[in-house]
Amino acid sequence: MPARAARLAARAPLHPAWTLLTALALVLLTALTARAEDRVFRVGYQKYGTLVLLKGKGLLEKKLAPLGYRVQWAEFPAGPQLLESLNAGAVDFGSAGEAPPIFAQAASPNLVYVAAEPPAPKGEAILVKADSPIRTVADLRGRTVALNKGSNVHFLLVRALEEAGVPYEEIKTAFLTPADGAAAFARGAVDAWVIWDPYQASGERSTGARTLVNGEGLAPNRQFYLSRRDFADQNRKAVDALIEAVGEIDAWAKDNTDAVATELAPSVGIPAPILAVALRRQSYGVAPLDAAAIADQQRVADTFHKLKLLPKPITVSDAVWKPGS
Repeated sequence: MPARAARLAARAPLHPAWTLLTALALVLLTALTARAEDRVFRVGYQKYGTLVLLKGKGLLEKKLAPLGYRVQWAEFPAGPQLLESLNAGAVDFGSAGEAPPIFAQAASPNLVYVAAEPPAPKGEAILVKADSPIRTVADLRGRTVALNKGSNVHFLLVRALEEAGVPYEEIKTAFLTPADGAAAFARGAVDAWVIWDPYQASGERSTGARTLVNGEGLAPNRQFYLSRRDFADQNRKAVDALIEAVGEIDAWAKDNTDAVATELAPSVGIPAPILAVALRRQSYGVAPLDAAAIADQQRVADTFHKLKLLPKPITVSDAVWKPGS
């Protein structure tokens, strides 16, 4: 019995009826305390996105408290690290773009897609300098293109080259993080940079970059919410409550772009006016994965397997979580 419960018991009335009632109350209190301590919902988030807004508003805590959960938040630098932690059981839920879940599913059959945001194809692009002689994707032949390996924009680059009839092997790739890619692009060390928001918006503002192509007609650029199958199956109400909370944040963010930009600017390190540009290219409206989302993800998976970046083929539909399953 916890120390506090023991002290209360020591002061309990001696009347048998009251003693019994007090004992029952203490047992219930102890059980509820233990339950609250045991039921922890661990959410991984990144500096930019809906989950960091959800954390700031405290909405998830309000929704989960009546269900007997408390929330633990863990920040990650990017989707791959977050999903690696998810697969390892260090967090229970998180979000990432199209590419990281592909690799995470290949690593663990326990990973599941819980929900997705609508496509946001304008939120990623191939950028070139304003005075660059490169006018079309076909002009990238023989040029050096900076990108983050195995990311959403890697898929965008492959699709853009396919559409332009340029073999992937006929460009030179420089695999760089967003920060290193930005630096290389700014000093002219690479000819083009394939990047996503908010770094895309920042690059456009700081260098006057020109968009060669964005994801429109090439790559959907969705955001996914993910969990582990065992956790989602055993905590269905909590997962449903989280998605409901995300929906409420989405509805607020869609109509309050400037407020969202101001809130995110300190953590992202990008001025609010630039973030506002990125946020206007973002999509809102979380929902279960539909056939189109699954088909698009399968195409991403098949593309990465063809490039030998994915160690084995996967079937995306196998990882789509069905509530109550």
